[in-house]
Amino acid sequence: MASEAGEGRGVPQRDNCRANEPGNLSIRQSEGPPAPPLRLPKTAVLAVLAVLLGAAVAGCGGAEGVERGATVTAYVVQPLCAEAERELERTGGQAGDLRVKAVCLPRVEGRDRLNLGVVGANARRATEDSTAVAFLEPRGRSASFSHPILETAEIPWIASGSGQAAMAQLLKAIERAGTSGALRTSLSDELE
Repeated sequence: MASEAGEGRGVPQRDNCRANEPGNLSIRQSEGPPAPPLRLPKTAVLAVLAVLLGAAVAGCGGAEGVERGATVTAYVVQPLCAEAERELERTGGQAGDLRVKAVCLPRVEGRDRLNLGVVGANARRATEDSTAVAFLEPRGRSASFSHPILETAEIPWIASGSGQAAMAQLLKAIERAGTSGALRTSLSDELE
């Protein structure tokens, strides 16, 4: 019979590793050497990061152009949205070789007050979408807050009193810009 000190056969030695205490998850074995840490060569890590960065940049705003038949997005702030959507419906949602959809965003002003949280959230929502090609907003005080956010993603904007006029302007600019090259950059040039 084995003693309590762990001498003898068939009784494992006490492992002083805290990872093996109840409630702690460990893949370390109680006997034998610890497994070597998983290390990736620096070149593999850099290669993966380069691929991920390239994929992030290669959205609709990337330098490679936009595939014919692709759908691009215009972000439209209320109260311009209903008119912008009617203009899209009238044109069949087409601009050259591209399909265009509108995403309606909440109103940024109410009772003569500007809601900066909504202004920022609207602009950031557009910057998070690789298919975003423009930001349509009503003329007003919000531009000085939304434009710096949009500029970081090179998303052009149109400030207008009419959703129909803003969408018509965007559709014409998309047709003139075509699908080769960076669409956001081409649109910025067209809309200046």
